[in-house]
Amino acid sequence: MRKPMLGHNNGPTMEGGYAFRKHAWGRARKDLLPTLPIEVLRGRVRRAKALGLPYKTYASVRASTGRDVVGFLFSNNALRMMRDAQPSPRAVALRPIRAEFAALVHMPLDPDALAQMLASQGIDITSARAPHFAQGWSDTRAAVQAPIRGANLPLDGVLVIGDTTQERDWSEAGKLAGFVPSDTYFTS
Repeated sequence: MRKPMLGHNNGPTMEGGYAFRKHAWGRARKDLLPTLPIEVLRGRVRRAKALGLPYKTYASVRASTGRDVVGFLFSNNALRMMRDAQPSPRAVALRPIRAEFAALVHMPLDPDALAQMLASQGIDITSARAPHFAQGWSDTRAAVQAPIRGANLPLDGVLVIGDTTQERDWSEAGKLAGFVPSDTYFTS
């Protein structure tokens, strides 16, 4: 047999037993994936609904992190709060959600004023100043993790709900569970 040239993978093997090996590996891989009992699956569907998430999103986050979603990190943009003392039109949708809430607030808004306004709407939330877009990665990570650590939540159990690409980066910088666009979250 000739030695393969750079960039060639020699194509499929031509030696005997290829079909059986393919079958055996496929079967072994299938056996590794657990089949969930129907009651466990129903429980997870109920949990996704209680979090206000589509099941597909909930299942993918749970599979990638190995942990249940326990909280959400919102931006003030996602909550549609652009001025101090402005009520959130989305607070009504958050009342039935069974999870912890945290928020990062962009300047010039005051994080404490946002938390007080949401408290007056029946939402208990931990808030902090959002990282500035010019901050470095480690400063962004510290700013993103601050309200989550303040609420004593596991980082990989928190989803970011936001609007902008900067807010999408928060999930990576803070080592969080993932990102869901606010329009997707509030319309599901």
